[in-house]
Amino acid sequence: MPRALISVHDKTGIVPFARGLVEFGWEIISTGGTARVLKQAGVPVLPIEGVTGFPEMLDGRVKTLHPAIHGGLLARRALATHMEALAAQGITPIDLVAVNLYPFRETIAKPGVSRDEAIEQIDIGGPSMLRSAAKNHESVFVVVDPADYERVLVALRANAPVEVLRGELAAKVFRHTSAYDGAIGAYLSASEGGDRLPASIALHLDRIQGLRYGENPEQRAAFYRGPEGEGLADLEQLQGKELSFNN
Repeated sequence: MPRALISVHDKTGIVPFARGLVEFGWEIISTGGTARVLKQAGVPVLPIEGVTGFPEMLDGRVKTLHPAIHGGLLARRALATHMEALAAQGITPIDLVAVNLYPFRETIAKPGVSRDEAIEQIDIGGPSMLRSAAKNHESVFVVVDPADYERVLVALRANAPVEVLRGELAAKVFRHTSAYDGAIGAYLSASEGGDRLPASIALHLDRIQGLRYGENPEQRAAFYRGPEGEGLADLEQLQGKELSFNN
């Protein structure tokens, strides 16, 4: 029976996704509030402590940081030594991770938020699970964006090849965790006592739209914006052709 680990801050779409996995014969492992939401919806759930044998501690700071979780995510299925190591420790592989992170950027954008409040919104276990699963994407689905739940269910329903999909989802995870860590680094650098001119800066841009073409007609181009502040991306085009790189 394949196993999915689901632990999400944003619960959008998680119940139908979990139900779909159960219909395909998957076992669901979950944590805290996510497990409660799934149980209330009638989705059978194995609590995370049933896998780790260890209760949540430190006000939820430690839930999934355990070899029973990361061993199950990182083991390469094609390597006999990896699978033998899991068997020796009684660890079952985990085949899918659906995780989204504490809302750090949204928290620090609120007026008057304290440093302690911001620090508590730095997710540790979530990025760790995402990165473990993404590293082992040859064997593990990793889903950080609720918009991708249906893509995974469609692929499972069709019993279609999933290597390309798993690779795309893994790439999205590393882009997401990079932007997340960049926001944390920028916040700490800008806070009292931080270095306002750090040795490096992580620049995260979101694509707003594709452009007609790049500097030349045979080139592709897209329009991106930064995560903060207003700019050209907020303007409304009233008339004229679809934007290109030049005009």
